[in-house]
Amino acid sequence: MRLIHIGFGNAVSDERVVAVVSPESAPIKRLGQEAKERGMLIDASFGRKTKGVLVMDSGHVIWSSLTPEQITARFSEPGAQKEQDIGMGDEEV
Repeated sequence: MRLIHIGFGNAVSDERVVAVVSPESAPIKRLGQEAKERGMLIDASFGRKTKGVLVMDSGHVIWSSLTPEQITARFSEPGAQKEQDIGMGDEEV
């Protein structure tokens, strides 16, 4: 598992992300509104314009101020932290 930085000190697990999309289309706006009504919306844009939307396998929808291109580029960065690198991995004792 790697943590992907999505802006303002927030990170998501790369294994849990289903899609990274632009918030401009009507279906994605509707998806965000429905997630808000269900209590499954996470606003990681901190009041800035939402430029990217992450859809998670848990049903959560995350708004980010980063563009989908910026977010997806971070998935292939070699410097992205792996779970073992930050001391969160399953270690045998």
